[in-house]
Amino acid sequence: MSAALELLDAEGIDALSMRKLGTRLNAGATSIYTHVANKDELLDLVVDEVYGEIEMPATGDPAGWRAAIACCAHSMRTTLLRHPWIVSVLGEAGLAYLGPNVLRLQEAILAVLEEGGFSLEAADQAMNTIVAYIIGASTSEAAWLTTLARSGQGEQEWADRLWPAALQAVEAYPRLRSLYAAQRAQSLSDNRDDDFDIGLECVLNGVAARLAPHAAR
Repeated sequence: MSAALELLDAEGIDALSMRKLGTRLNAGATSIYTHVANKDELLDLVVDEVYGEIEMPATGDPAGWRAAIACCAHSMRTTLLRHPWIVSVLGEAGLAYLGPNVLRLQEAILAVLEEGGFSLEAADQAMNTIVAYIIGASTSEAAWLTTLARSGQGEQEWADRLWPAALQAVEAYPRLRSLYAAQRAQSLSDNRDDDFDIGLECVLNGVAARLAPHAAR
């Protein structure tokens, strides 16, 4: 799996093929089929491998469920951005969601939420909502970082080049003009971190209020 993961990280999802993987392993493509049935199965296995990098939330403190879930959420975001190709396949049907690492992570999240005051059914709904937010936010970030990588430019360099055109485009929209002007002086990386934190806090507030109103805040 490590060779396939290295190939995906280096060249992206479109580069994954049995032939290229065989070349990396100094083996023929046909020999790989003795281990996996096809490329889809290989991709499922690699996705599960990536999920194994995510930090599991720890139980043991019912009042600390938010902190445990937030820590796991940040780890998931960091992991997805470390392997940006993965966001393009997370919504596809497949067996990746039955992988051992994925199942262990889900079980751990459910345990933390249940311990924090959610029923099992509510914990499942909360988990799905939280993970959907993380994947959605990370997808936009991964697309942005992939574009940067292809350009060969740094984040601030790219932004400085685009700001004049962006400000001109929003000239007729006072609210957007005000937001863009304020954001120009800020670090884009810090902005992304802050936006993720604020969004995550809103999601955690929402699932607590809607699904476990008596859970520790």
